[in-house]
Amino acid sequence: MRRERTAVYLLFFLAGAAIGTWTARIPAIKASLGLGDGQLSLALLAIAAGAVAGMTAVGRLVDRHGSSRVMIPAALLQGVVLVLPAYAGGLGALMGTLLVFGMVHGILDVAMNANAVEVERAHGRPIMSSFHAVYSVGGFAGATTGGLFAHAELEPSVTFLSAGAVIALLAVWAARWALRSAPAADEHLAGERAERPKGIAFLGVLAFCCLVGEGAAADWSSVYLHEDLAASPGFAAAGYAAFSVMMTAGRLAGDRLAARFGPVPLVRCCGLLAAAGLGLALLGGHPVAGVIGFGCFGAGLSCIVPQVFSAAGNRDPAFAGRALARVAAIGYLGFLSGPVFIGAVAEQAGLPRALAIPSLLAAFVALTATALRTRATTPAR
Repeated sequence: MRRERTAVYLLFFLAGAAIGTWTARIPAIKASLGLGDGQLSLALLAIAAGAVAGMTAVGRLVDRHGSSRVMIPAALLQGVVLVLPAYAGGLGALMGTLLVFGMVHGILDVAMNANAVEVERAHGRPIMSSFHAVYSVGGFAGATTGGLFAHAELEPSVTFLSAGAVIALLAVWAARWALRSAPAADEHLAGERAERPKGIAFLGVLAFCCLVGEGAAADWSSVYLHEDLAASPGFAAAGYAAFSVMMTAGRLAGDRLAARFGPVPLVRCCGLLAAAGLGLALLGGHPVAGVIGFGCFGAGLSCIVPQVFSAAGNRDPAFAGRALARVAAIGYLGFLSGPVFIGAVAEQAGLPRALAIPSLLAAFVALTATALRTRATTPAR
């Protein structure tokens, strides 16, 4: 399964690189179109709306046609649609192009995770965490590349055309090696004649809880360190850096841990580590404790979503596409709405108390980790 596994790595990398590249050039796009903060927020909301729409719609296609027949065209399109925002002439056009970009990304996200579950099942042992680690690496690579283009004062169109070409080449490479998945049987596609897997919605809730934490760390960690712990702006940025580095490191180690201990003990321990880590950041009262705490928070969250996705895809392989689509969409809503809700709570009760919410949600995940138990078909015990 080495080639098939490499193909999935390429897809996760290019998906992360597309998001990272776009993120790095947001300031340039904003300046070129003369957008205010509120207008930019509307444009970014279009990405989110497109992603949720794509995730919601693609599950049945994955089950009907097989994940490989969906993810390869989506991967090629990801490189194409990345270029479109650079040529938007105004807010409306930008929102339209970002809606399409988000939709393609959502479709690719579900399809490549479904294929990853199939490769994991054929591989015979847990490998899902490493795929998600490569997504993080791709995001870092895309953001770094976009930053270098920005530093060289090149236009966003040059950045997106260059990145889009690389993404398309990676998609072609992945197409040669990808695992060719078989469509589900007709009786499963009908839905009414087959028993749908139970517990998928609750797996989505667990993903929601974790992605609330990821969104909170991205949007509020630096603010908390600077405004509540009096850290300098430069040191405050170390909070999210520690979170990101430890999340990637945790995902690189996650497969070995899942193979040794099983998904349920792993997720339980990770939830407790995340809850305790964020608790340390909130109760330590010092910027160093805050950075260490956010690092532990990232390490704790790192393995949970990959194990949730693996459990959803293995609950019933005939419904893997629809199961993953549902879990991904619910989880992504947590990433979007979590930071907004925390901001609203912070207005009334203060940011430290508001950030206790992700800590409590991580503890909830630890307490309900038995929901990840699947049939014997799953490669992890």
